[in-house]
Amino acid sequence: MKKILVPCDFSEPSQEAFKFAVDLAKQNDSSVTVLKVIDIPILAYGASIDMPIYTFSPTLIKELAEDAKTSFEKMNKKWGKSSNNIKFSAISGPTFPMIQDFLTEGKFDLVVMGTHGATGLAEFFVGSNTEKVVRFSKVPVIAIRNAISISSIKNIVFATYLQYDQDDFVKELKALQKFLGAKLHILYLNTPSSFISDHELKKYADHYQFENYALAIRHNRNEPDGILSFADEIKADMLAMATHGRKGLSHFIRGSITEDVVNHAQLPIWTYRIKK
Repeated sequence: MKKILVPCDFSEPSQEAFKFAVDLAKQNDSSVTVLKVIDIPILAYGASIDMPIYTFSPTLIKELAEDAKTSFEKMNKKWGKSSNNIKFSAISGPTFPMIQDFLTEGKFDLVVMGTHGATGLAEFFVGSNTEKVVRFSKVPVIAIRNAISISSIKNIVFATYLQYDQDDFVKELKALQKFLGAKLHILYLNTPSSFISDHELKKYADHYQFENYALAIRHNRNEPDGILSFADEIKADMLAMATHGRKGLSHFIRGSITEDVVNHAQLPIWTYRIKK
């Protein structure tokens, strides 16, 4: 977690994400890069899809970049804690693809991103940019609604479906747990279509050699509701979940429990996309 990226639109959730990232960086001697994407609506395309015609002029883009820098400086003065490891960058283009490219080219280790959440049709058909980053990021993402102190994170809920082929994910999860010095609450939700026993959950924990953990099985027809209910029950400080990063029709039909939780949780949520 030496290089942290914070995509930012200077909204309240974005500033909460920045506060969290600065605290995290301070604890780990990491750098923070704040990224503002100036979203450019595309009016039309030229002869090929590689020749977009934009509705914004270069002059306006420059002015928006300057405004973004001013907003960053105000935010940094308030929350940056006089750190020399905080940088700012403004780029223009469609938001999500630009974040993806910047993340890859910058070789970041972690994304910390604010979320407004999404509800109703907006959630079903569009989803937030945070939700898209969670789905496709090749590095862990922490989605933030309200920042909390890093030192206060002592209980992490890890909702699992007992997959035994997720060594990379578990390795990252263990590293997070060790860094925070937190207890891991391994949760399995029994639903009408899927039941397991205490023995099976213990077998899973033994397989991955987890330490400092507790096991829990709860019953709920709706997985996201069950996860959030359990987190509230034990007064968790963070959620940890894997995502499979489904695309296209598969995502439309099956959705994503992780993204659903991201859209509705108040707690910080650490997510990791399973490598295929």
